[in-house]
Amino acid sequence: MQIKELTKAEEQVMQILWTLDEAIVKDIIGRMPDPKPAYNTVSTVVRVLEGKGFIDHKAYGNSHVYFPVVPEKEYKKFTFDKMMKNYFSDSYQSLVSFIADEKKLGLNELDELTQLIDHLKNKKS
Repeated sequence: MQIKELTKAEEQVMQILWTLDEAIVKDIIGRMPDPKPAYNTVSTVVRVLEGKGFIDHKAYGNSHVYFPVVPEKEYKKFTFDKMMKNYFSDSYQSLVSFIADEKKLGLNELDELTQLIDHLKNKKS
């Protein structure tokens, strides 16, 4: 299945479903920050997500219990790969440089990054 980019509202619902594993619309609304959106609004987002293939449902009479079909890890990879391509020209050096500069990492944090890189290198050897 080809993963599609989610809107902010769709992503918010997916984050909740990934946390809960399955939920009815009222459960999803209950996890949203105030002011809570209308039931119909969330229900529409859920139907769109189902149409996009991100979630599916089990029917129990008139109630539907929704659950994710696309794993969170798979969507994270999709969004990360897109960000790397669109903003960092697929260069991890550009990404790390941006993070170090933008977040004004101190020497301790840079040392931690270096240790992590060394650790990952040793695992690959």
